[in-house]
Amino acid sequence: MTSPSRITRTLEPEVMDSWAEAEEYDAMDHLVVNLRFAEDLAANQPVGNDLLDMGTGTALIPIELYKLLPKSTRIMAADASQPMLELARYRIEVAALTDRIQLLYGDCKKLPFENEFFDTVFSNTLIHHVPNPADVLREAWRVLRLNGLLFVRDLMRPLDNEQVEYIVEQHAANQAESGRQLLRQSLHASLTIEEIQSIANEVGITSVTIEQTSDRHWTLIARKQSLGVL
Repeated sequence: MTSPSRITRTLEPEVMDSWAEAEEYDAMDHLVVNLRFAEDLAANQPVGNDLLDMGTGTALIPIELYKLLPKSTRIMAADASQPMLELARYRIEVAALTDRIQLLYGDCKKLPFENEFFDTVFSNTLIHHVPNPADVLREAWRVLRLNGLLFVRDLMRPLDNEQVEYIVEQHAANQAESGRQLLRQSLHASLTIEEIQSIANEVGITSVTIEQTSDRHWTLIARKQSLGVL
């Protein structure tokens, strides 16, 4: 399906693999967005006991999510950036959750887990970093158990540069120019709803709902009723 967007997708670096990038990202105010994500995911019960966060960054969402879920919940938090995971380790220790949140250094396009390993697989703003998002969604669907929950949220590419700048002013006005530029690049690298729907169909994700859930985000929610195409 052809996207109506007037902006061509422009890729950005797939991994924030320097300490400077990781520290800048971690210092940004993600609280409202992360709380909304955690609350929306937790509302889709059941989520089970074994969860996977793909592209966890500094593990801010697993920490917030754990406050909303049963104490028996275990979260595997995966990322391809070692500096991000080092900061995540510190945050998890401060939150006293080292026995509940485990870190994995690895590529979410090729996970080291067997089929149907997790009750819930989730991801926040990873998709726009990946040149071929089907690689990530295919792995997410593969490691998800039958009747498990797939919950993915990411930025939605605006129609034009004017809308890009409007979103930057609305949500990054108080950030340094480097942070504002990071949001611009992320918006240009993101997908439209039509594009992510096409990718979900390609991967074989069934019983899926994809909707715009803010002025700049789409959210994909699916229950795995069949094995689909792997």
